[in-house]
Amino acid sequence: MYLPEAAIDVIKIFTLGTVSFIIAFLLTPFLTYFSYKYKLWRKEVRQKAIDGGEVTVFQKFHKEGEINVPRMGGILIWGTILITIFLFWGISQITDIWWLDKLNFLSRSQTWLPLFALIAASLLGLTDDVLQVFGSPSYHNEKKVPKALKLIKSFFVWCGGKGKYIGGGLSLKRRILLMGLIGLIGGWWFFAKLGWSTLHVPGAGDFEIGTWYIPLFVVVMIATYSGGVIDGLDGLAGGSFAAIFAAFAGIALFLGQIDIAAFCTAILGALLAFLWFNIPPARFYMGESGIMGLCAALTVIAFLTDSVLVLPIIGFLLVIESGSVILQLLSKKFRHKKIFLSAPIHQHFEASGWPHYKVTMRFWIIGAVMAIVGITIRLFG
Repeated sequence: MYLPEAAIDVIKIFTLGTVSFIIAFLLTPFLTYFSYKYKLWRKEVRQKAIDGGEVTVFQKFHKEGEINVPRMGGILIWGTILITIFLFWGISQITDIWWLDKLNFLSRSQTWLPLFALIAASLLGLTDDVLQVFGSPSYHNEKKVPKALKLIKSFFVWCGGKGKYIGGGLSLKRRILLMGLIGLIGGWWFFAKLGWSTLHVPGAGDFEIGTWYIPLFVVVMIATYSGGVIDGLDGLAGGSFAAIFAAFAGIALFLGQIDIAAFCTAILGALLAFLWFNIPPARFYMGESGIMGLCAALTVIAFLTDSVLVLPIIGFLLVIESGSVILQLLSKKFRHKKIFLSAPIHQHFEASGWPHYKVTMRFWIIGAVMAIVGITIRLFG
């Protein structure tokens, strides 16, 4: 039976997304068993906001979950991507079966960079998660803590500044600087090694921006990461990022960047498995290990697909989340009063009386609609 090339590409993309979902689904019981056995969650409730103020609303709605639900759920996402991408790469090296070889989506021109960004940023996020879990002295009073975990804790505490950030993870400033460094490396690589120096404007074409390409890359990386505050309600971040990566899979498919589309659907599959276990009540939190990795990979994919200007539309939820925090901080500093009952904005709706599941599902709907709008605008170009 003859299949056109376009159909084969679509089958590849959907197959990899499905395989990724199955792998993540099967890995989750092992991750949750380990996480609950060793109580890999914060041992103290968060006491301060970004500006040093009280977090009264947060404590009212999230006190129990903060100290009883494991972190580091992001391991499931990037761990699944590593397994999936190298599984099919390995199969392609030992077999001549064309359709198995076709499923390999590890390519130097398309997926090396987003894979590097995903893993590098995820490991930085894992550092923060480990510090938050292991930083509490009470952790070492727990029984059955293996020596290996204590050694890992000691290493990460050393990385975090010899105890300066124990109990609170890496400081926000340090996390932003690290994400900026990844952005600087990425921007330099795109500009100096790949020769990218244009910005695509949908409907208008490409505009030469020269060396401004590098600082633009850094700004987009940091701005995307700032939207990571969306990881605050059960399933909210997972569903939001699922819509975003589905949108970029569609854009990449339209542009003929099949391996990037496959990479996005593999992440989508892992996110859907993550959501299966995190529809309220959550089994574990994504944590910085997931947020930092997803934001870094998303930034690289946006540049690889020439879709930087539609990223704020497709990632609209990330924009309003980080924007609400910025507006709240500015208002408290200069007007000495709040705009929102609590920030980020999903906490405002929660404080207004919306059940957390209603906030989550309505945000999912908004995210899906804005993803469709973003795809439409990008394809117009």
